[in-house]
Amino acid sequence: MRYYAAACQTDLPCPRSRSEIAGRVGDLLAMVDRAVVGYEPFFDVKLLVFPEFAHAAPIYETAGELLDKLAVPVPNEHTDRYARKAKERGVYIQTGTFLESDPRWPCVVFNTTCLIGPDGVLSKYRKVNPWLPWEVHASPHDLEGYDEPLFPVVETEIGKLGVAICYDWLFPEAIRALALNGAEVLIRVSAYMDPWGATPPMDWWTLFNRARAAENMAFVVAANQGASASNYPPFSWPGGSMIVDFDGRILSQADPGPGEKIVVGPIDIGALREERGRRRGHSLLSHIRTEAYNSLYARPIFRPGGRD
Repeated sequence: MRYYAAACQTDLPCPRSRSEIAGRVGDLLAMVDRAVVGYEPFFDVKLLVFPEFAHAAPIYETAGELLDKLAVPVPNEHTDRYARKAKERGVYIQTGTFLESDPRWPCVVFNTTCLIGPDGVLSKYRKVNPWLPWEVHASPHDLEGYDEPLFPVVETEIGKLGVAICYDWLFPEAIRALALNGAEVLIRVSAYMDPWGATPPMDWWTLFNRARAAENMAFVVAANQGASASNYPPFSWPGGSMIVDFDGRILSQADPGPGEKIVVGPIDIGALREERGRRRGHSLLSHIRTEAYNSLYARPIFRPGGRD
């Protein structure tokens, strides 16, 4: 139960049509090969994570334009390619996000990532907290009648894996939901820009990754966009992809700044389980007094379709 994870940040032009996605997938699959084969003499890379908008970003102003030009159903021929690669290499891949269309929800776009293993697609996560007001894709939370799990966790041979996307991580409740669903490895698929990125003086990227690891006693594997401003205007993307242990220690991190980089670090599920079973101090998951907070969450605060 000890292996290495690779956070794979990218620096590629933003596609403007879905016809460009296949070529993008080819680039990312080549990174899988480089990470697995390149590090094989030293250790086994078993989990690979790619950033938000690795396949396409919401560069158009309306959901209608995104549906017309960039959105794809999920699963699709691209996830099939990831599944073949996962089987070939014996790895698990957390895809970068797709802009997803779904005939059950014909007028909306989801921002979606898949966990794919040797046996195919294991889970699909749709971003619960779009970055308002810029992102025009929908939250599944806001759709009347939506009945799929918002925070799925998958049990695999490399541990229990859960994912959330970028802005979700600023909400402790979202990541706590993954932990309470059993997640041992918290995966962050992100496109986090300056001045909140991996650069001082704010460095929210590192701050929240470490905090979520410590407060949920879980490993964090966080892949951030490393695209230059010329590739993904109007923002600059500082990378800083990182791996954090269950006490909040940074195990590895890319130097802040744009550029394609692969960051690897150890994931020791056995040590995590031993500590979760042994620890009495700072055992935050077992010390939650849920009834103390229930009344605070009994009324809705965010009203779908509104801004209050």
